[in-house]
Amino acid sequence: MNRIHALTDLSAREAAGQMARGELRATDYAQALLERASAIAPFGALLHQDPAALRAAAAALDAAPRPVPGTLPLYGVPLAFKDNIDVAGMPTTAGSPWMADHRPRMHAGVTQRLIDAGALVLGKTNLHEWSQGVTGNNHGFGPSRNPFDATRVTGGSSGGNAALLGLRAAPAAIGTDTGGSVRVPAALCGLVGFRPTVHRWPDEGLVPISPTFDTAGVMARCVGDCVLVDHAVAGGPLQIAPTPLTGVRLGVPEAYFWEEVDPPVAELARERLELLRTAGAVLVPCDLAEAGALFQEGSMTISLHEILPALAAYFARHDRPFDARALTDAVVSPDVRPLFERLFGATAITPEAYAHALHTLRPRMQAAYRNCFARHDLAALVFPTSPLTAARIGEDVEVTLCGRPTSAFSAYIRNTGPAGMAGLPAVSLPMGLASNGLPAGLELTGAQGTDTALLALALGIEAALPEAPIAPSVQKLASN
Repeated sequence: MNRIHALTDLSAREAAGQMARGELRATDYAQALLERASAIAPFGALLHQDPAALRAAAAALDAAPRPVPGTLPLYGVPLAFKDNIDVAGMPTTAGSPWMADHRPRMHAGVTQRLIDAGALVLGKTNLHEWSQGVTGNNHGFGPSRNPFDATRVTGGSSGGNAALLGLRAAPAAIGTDTGGSVRVPAALCGLVGFRPTVHRWPDEGLVPISPTFDTAGVMARCVGDCVLVDHAVAGGPLQIAPTPLTGVRLGVPEAYFWEEVDPPVAELARERLELLRTAGAVLVPCDLAEAGALFQEGSMTISLHEILPALAAYFARHDRPFDARALTDAVVSPDVRPLFERLFGATAITPEAYAHALHTLRPRMQAAYRNCFARHDLAALVFPTSPLTAARIGEDVEVTLCGRPTSAFSAYIRNTGPAGMAGLPAVSLPMGLASNGLPAGLELTGAQGTDTALLALALGIEAALPEAPIAPSVQKLASN
């Protein structure tokens, strides 16, 4: 393996450390990632890049004095940003061709904090149109493709991030997660996805769905890089010691979260639970069926009522006129258009229904989580991130789950959605390959505000699980 290929295997923490110490030139690292990104273009990961700007920024770092240790934790690290996160001077399309002319003049809050921490911009990644889908199959710009099988979806909506990371063209990528949009693609592509507690990370400059549920989050190939990015964005610890698993109490919510899991995923997840038990974790049966039921009842009511006012506010931030009807008429993805059509006329959510979901159903869900954590003294809940592996592109609006046809949207976010509605932190860890040869993920959901403790636990569990699988495509790229 030559030096250029070896560079693409570095974690963000490794790369930043080497560049800060002068052991690696930022220009060499940026060039390695640019070459890999070019090589994987058929996987549909990126929508926008400015290679000249990236090379210039890297060259400026190489010409400047090295940073004081500890001051720029992401020094020289090119990060990818989902294309619903503002990066000044680059397009933010939200996955919609209708937005192709939109070039924000200011960074999103999360972008600014990462750049302030020394990060560079690798590019903007593909996503499900308006983030309103869970497969990453964008009908305007083309699908993002799974690194383990290019005929299959990445999951979504942050699908371009997953393709880019899985194929080693970026060390970490910033996405958004409303009901699972960071965690689902992480699970389907053998990656780590971290959704922080809602409002822990800055919200401004994200093309929204639901301000109540939305948050930016990070995808990476290891938990340590999620820790590093959370430090840069939210001021969490720079280093976290893995939590020893001996005596750690993990809640296993059998009802809802472990029901109707496709056999390949269920089998792998049970095997992984046994590994955690062997490592000393205490697996505690618990009942959170109420949270699942409340999610099914209230989540879409809240998000469908909030999206148009939230989008109007985003457009106003950028001095753009907002026309909800024109936006809807321009939607090209067949699974997204009906969601927007529901926002008008007799199918629109009433203020009364929204108020009930927001002020009655959501607090009941949050209370159910609090009571469950307290009653059983749990460090986290554990269950399969998504109940099935990646569907084939083109067969991803309706999928087969446990032998029965069902909506892909409802299937993929069934387990991730409740934490999104409750505003809780969650991490998806790669479990390995299921018996069908495709990756699956294991979610850890923590109590509100326990982000640092959850990441420490994720580090401990990561060490107890087998190493994450590497896509065969990566090995082919390395040998070229």
